[in-house]
Amino acid sequence: MTTARTLAVPAPAPDAAVKYFGAELGFEVDPDDLVRDLEAGRTDGYAVVETRAPEAFARARIPGAINLPYRDLTPESTAHLDKTLVYVCYCESTQCNAATKGALKLAELGFQVKRLSGGITAWIAAGYPTEGDKAPGIRCAC
Repeated sequence: MTTARTLAVPAPAPDAAVKYFGAELGFEVDPDDLVRDLEAGRTDGYAVVETRAPEAFARARIPGAINLPYRDLTPESTAHLDKTLVYVCYCESTQCNAATKGALKLAELGFQVKRLSGGITAWIAAGYPTEGDKAPGIRCAC
């Protein structure tokens, strides 16, 4: 009998799974949790950050998001930010890594960060509201 491909690498022990998945949830938030918080007005303690270029931010963004292009993140460009907040970074999709690059730069600058799973593409696919000129063609633009 051959082992199923799914089980070719054994699942971790429960304590290892708790550590791994607990850490993963510390690094990411999903669109459903974020939209529920935004709709309920629960925005204390975090800011939503679009890490792509300004033209992508102008096209479509999560309501209330601020634009901090990852390429422009420096001690000087972030001096006005509140270090007591958690910055939830997003970009185009899982095929774009601008959110990861932005979260990394912010963390290197001493900010607490999370990443939005799936980016603006997942947000829009779920039917959640956006702001912007809504020009066609959501793209990486980072």
